[in-house]
Amino acid sequence: MKRVIGLSLVVSTILFAETAVLEPVTVVGETFSKEVKDISGEDLRSADLSDALSRQNSSITMIRGSGVANDILLRGQKRDNINILMDEAKVYGGCPNRMDPALSHIHSDNIENVKIVEGPYDVEHFGTLSGMVIAETKNPTKELSGDVNLNMGSYGYQKESASVSGGNDTLRVLMSASKEKSNQYQDGNGNTLSDQLNNAIAQGMGVAGNRYLSSDLKAYEKKTFMGKVFINPVDNQEIRLGYTLNRSDNVLYPSRGMDADYDDSDIFTFGYSIYNLSAYSKELNLEVYTSEVVHPMSNKNRVSGATNYSTAKMYTDMDGAKLKNVTNIGNGELTYGIDVSRRNWDGESYTTNVATGVESAHTSNLPDVDTTNRALFAKYITNLDNVNIQLGTRYDDTTVKAHGPLTSGLKDRNDYDALSAYAIATLRASDNVDYFLGFGKASRVPDAKELYRGTNPTANLDQTTNYETDLGFKTHFDGYGVNGKVFYSVLKDYIYYNSSKYVNIDAVIYGAELDAYYDLSDALTLDYGMTYLKGRKDDPISGQSDKDLADIVPLKANVGLRYHRAEHSIKTEMIAAKRWNNYDSDNGEQEISGYAVFNIKYNYKVTKNIDVTLGMDNIFDKNYAVSNTYRDISLLSGGGDVILINEPGRYLYANLRYTF
Repeated sequence: MKRVIGLSLVVSTILFAETAVLEPVTVVGETFSKEVKDISGEDLRSADLSDALSRQNSSITMIRGSGVANDILLRGQKRDNINILMDEAKVYGGCPNRMDPALSHIHSDNIENVKIVEGPYDVEHFGTLSGMVIAETKNPTKELSGDVNLNMGSYGYQKESASVSGGNDTLRVLMSASKEKSNQYQDGNGNTLSDQLNNAIAQGMGVAGNRYLSSDLKAYEKKTFMGKVFINPVDNQEIRLGYTLNRSDNVLYPSRGMDADYDDSDIFTFGYSIYNLSAYSKELNLEVYTSEVVHPMSNKNRVSGATNYSTAKMYTDMDGAKLKNVTNIGNGELTYGIDVSRRNWDGESYTTNVATGVESAHTSNLPDVDTTNRALFAKYITNLDNVNIQLGTRYDDTTVKAHGPLTSGLKDRNDYDALSAYAIATLRASDNVDYFLGFGKASRVPDAKELYRGTNPTANLDQTTNYETDLGFKTHFDGYGVNGKVFYSVLKDYIYYNSSKYVNIDAVIYGAELDAYYDLSDALTLDYGMTYLKGRKDDPISGQSDKDLADIVPLKANVGLRYHRAEHSIKTEMIAAKRWNNYDSDNGEQEISGYAVFNIKYNYKVTKNIDVTLGMDNIFDKNYAVSNTYRDISLLSGGGDVILINEPGRYLYANLRYTF
C-alpha cells in the first residue's frame, strides 16, 4: 500500500494540478495569496471550515481533535504563528488546549471566499508571522435573494441552514442562520470516538478514568447566526455593521482529558469607508471590531467525573481598530495607517459535586492577561515597465501584562517592539507568465499560555521573528495553468514546547508548492496541488537529541477531476500524503502511515431554483490519520505512546438546496 501511495504522489506531481481553481495571472497585490472560492456552496459536509480548507488546498492540513471545531496547519505553522481573520476582525479562541481554535468560530455557511496568504507578506494586521487566513463572509445584495439548505449524512449528521438578503441603493441587509448536530463518526475500522479512546486506554494511553460514562454521546451540536447591514448614505460613503454568533454544545475531544461543555462566541464589526475624499485620499477606511468567547471544558462525561467533575472555564475577548488611507503617489498606490488591538485572556478552575451541584472555590488558571498592540504600517505598489514592485513595512509596540495572581518570581509584564517589512518583485515575462521574488521579515509576541501556563512557566520569552525568501512563477494559458513556488524560512527565537514549558529555539522551514489545472475538454478539468515541507531545529533542545521540527507535514497532494455539463456536475478527488517519518519524537510525535483517500460528489440542478447534491467521502473506507501528536497541547498518553485520532471512514451525505 505504501508503494501505491508513493506512486500516486509521484505520478500526480509530474502530471497535473490543484483542487482550488487557479485564477488568471495578476501582478498587483496578490502574488503570495491563494483563493478558495464558494466555500458555502462547495463544501456541504459540515460547519468545519478547517476540514473544507484542508480538502481544497494542499498547503493546509487539518489537526483532528473532534468531529467539528478542528485546527489547521499552514506550511507547518499553527496557533499564533498564522493570523486568522473574519473579514477585518482578528479572531481568537478561548481554550489553551485548542478545543475552540479561531476557525471554529467562523461558520462555513457564512463564507463566500477564503484568502490564504503564505509567508510574512502582510503589514496591515497584528501577528502575521508565517501566514494568514482571511475568511471573507457573504455581503448583502440589493436584489432579494436567499437559500435554504437541508443536509443529512452518515453517523446521524443533520444540518438546516437558511439565508436571505436584499435592499436598495441606500440600505442592504443579510441574515443567515444554521443548526447542525452529529453523532460520533466511525473510522475505517468501524470505531467511534468513544471506541478509539477505549482502544487507546487498553494499550496504555490514558487510564480507566478517561473513559466516557456513556458510549453513545452525541459528538456535538451547533447553532450559528450572522447579520449584516450595509448603508450608503451618499454615493461615496459606506457604513458596514456585522454580528456573528456561534453556539457549540457538548463537543467531544476523546484524545484530551476534558470535553467542551460549550463554546459561545459573539463577534461585532463596524466599518466606514469614504471614497474619493480628496486628491490625497482615494479611499479612507475605518474598521472596528470586538469579540467575546466563553469556553468551559470539563470531565463531567468521563468516568473520573462521575462523582465530582473538574471544570476549566476560559474567557477571551478581543477589541481592535484600524484606520487606513489609500492614495496615488507617482505611478503607484500608497496605503498607510494605524492599527491597535487589545486581547484579554483569563481562566478559572473549580470542581462540582454531581449529587449536590455545589461548586468548590474558583481558582485562577490563567492570570487575566492583556496583550495590547499599537502599530503604524505602510505599503506601496507600483509598476516599472513590466516589473511590479510591492513594498511594505510595519512598526509594532506590544505589551503583555498579567493582572491576576502569579507564581512567585514570575514577571507580570513583558514589552516588545518590532519592525516588519517585505519587498516583492514580479516580472511579467509575457502576457501569460510571471516570475516573482519576495523577501519578508515579521515578528509575533508570545501569548498568555506560552508565558504563564504549564508545569514550569517562565513568563519570559522573546518574540519570534521570521526571515523568509520566496521564489516562484505563475502561468496561465488557454486551457491550462501552472503555479510553482519554493521558500526558505529562518525562524529566530521560535517559540517551542519542551516537555513542561515553552522555550525559544532557532529553526528553519523550507519547501515547495505546485498548483496546476488542465482543461481536458469543455466539460472536463483536472486540478492538482502539491506541497512538500522540511523543518529542522538548528540544535537539539537541551536534554534532547531530535532535530526534527514538529508539525512538518510530509509530501501532500490533492488531485481532482471535475465534470460539468448542463444540469449535471461530478467531482472526484484524491487526497494523499506520504508516510510521516520525520517527526519530533522527543516532544510527543510519532510515525504515521501514508494514505490515499478518494471522494466523489454529484450535483443535479433539478430546476432553476432547486438542486440536489449527493456525495461519498473515503469511498474505500480507509482507516488513516492526518495530524500528529506534538505535546504543545495536552493529549492522553502512557509512557511514550500518545493517543492518535483517526479520520472518519466512508461517509455518505445528501443536500437539498432551494435558492431564490
